[in-house]
Amino acid sequence: MTRNFLKLTGLAVLMMAAVSCKNQNEVEATEATEEATATEAAVVYNVDTEASTIDWKGSKIGGEHYGIINLSDGVVSVNGETLESGEFTIDMTSIQVQDITEEEGAASLKAHLEGTVEGKETDFFNTPEYPTATFVVTGLNGNMLEGNLTLKDVTKNVSFPVTVAYEGDKMMLTSEEFTIDRTDWGITYGSASLADTVKDKAISDDMVLKVNLVAVK
Repeated sequence: MTRNFLKLTGLAVLMMAAVSCKNQNEVEATEATEEATATEAAVVYNVDTEASTIDWKGSKIGGEHYGIINLSDGVVSVNGETLESGEFTIDMTSIQVQDITEEEGAASLKAHLEGTVEGKETDFFNTPEYPTATFVVTGLNGNMLEGNLTLKDVTKNVSFPVTVAYEGDKMMLTSEEFTIDRTDWGITYGSASLADTVKDKAISDDMVLKVNLVAVK
């Protein structure tokens, strides 16, 4: 991808998106469901925001971008070694672009994704109006973590495979890479599904995410 192309697009899909993700864990977004509740025996773990991130990857024909997003807070309730409930706040103003330098347009891409460019606020995440996103656990079915993901003003239930491990007072939850369709949350900028999108410049609807969560008692 050339520097000129980066300047012309000033984007690359969300905090997450994907490179043809048909071989990855594709999530089917469904209607939001009731959040999980913890038993009295559960112990609360607080998210270590310095050690927890969400990896994102986005793509279009001819290139991709990737980076991380931070969590601003969160808690999980654990009974023994069973995760019973949890809620996490994602800082949408913390998007980092890691595959290009500042000179190559990283700041411009970040601004477009976060919606801090005048006239482009609603293209992606519109952080002046929606500075955070949330994920609320609705269940853990085997190794599949289920929860309501809210982006902007849309909430959908998703599930994806995770591994949970414990070390002393620390809980570590790591997901496999999984793919969601950004248009399920009404984020349609540059989508090939839009009639006015030039097809060879369309941005993938797929978003690839990977959760790296650390929480402590």
